[in-house]
Amino acid sequence: MGIIKTDLWLQQEFNYPTRICERLAPYFKGQNKHEIYQQLLRFGMFKPSRMSRNTLEKMIDNHTWTRIEEIYQLYTEKWSGPKIPVFLFPINSNSGFFRKVEKSKSGVSFPDKMFLFLSEDVNLKEVEALFVHEYHHICRLNMLKGNMEDYTLLDSIIIEGLAEYAVLKNCGKKYLAEWCNLYSENQIKQFWERYLKNNLDCKKKEKFHDDLLYGLGRFPKLVGYAAGFSIVHEYYQKHPYSTKKSFTLSAEKLIDQTSYKL
Repeated sequence: MGIIKTDLWLQQEFNYPTRICERLAPYFKGQNKHEIYQQLLRFGMFKPSRMSRNTLEKMIDNHTWTRIEEIYQLYTEKWSGPKIPVFLFPINSNSGFFRKVEKSKSGVSFPDKMFLFLSEDVNLKEVEALFVHEYHHICRLNMLKGNMEDYTLLDSIIIEGLAEYAVLKNCGKKYLAEWCNLYSENQIKQFWERYLKNNLDCKKKEKFHDDLLYGLGRFPKLVGYAAGFSIVHEYYQKHPYSTKKSFTLSAEKLIDQTSYKL
């Protein structure tokens, strides 16, 4: 597969995003174009506007599709990962779980596909960091198998921490997501005891899972993400790092060798 030419789709159907999502329907079994669009909006999919049109034009001018294809080739070969389709779209900077924290980029990955949502001012190294994070998810999901809906909050916390640690190792500290530094270690440990530790068996299909992972409502913003990175970072202060081994490292085994014991 590789980078899908969504630039052509966007030039033809920019004002009708559900028509674009109709082209995505073969990749989403059992979902119609409206359901697909609503799902992607949660993670940063554009809405037609002058700003998103400007973003598209800048992405085309910058040969974004070609440049990300090079990143794709680099990591699929380096990690011997699956050859999945990657879809690029302008970002809607005013919505989505991460908008107040990460304003220039967002993404969402599935075992068999990836979506990247970009602003006009995001630089190529930031895009690489986003790709590394999302592609690590895909590699881990494919190695561990299983149904995503059966994943627990613990699985989700660790998968996010491992993905961002891969960013640290492959792109550098400068390109870590801002949520890695939202809280001090002491704050995260307080959140762990207060909110997370007793809810780790919560399944992905339950609403409470996302409330805790993303920090919705009364919970601290992106608390699950921040805790995941802190846990993984602590683990790798004591153990040698291998990206490929991180695809299959058990969440329970990892956390048991940190101060965040179950």
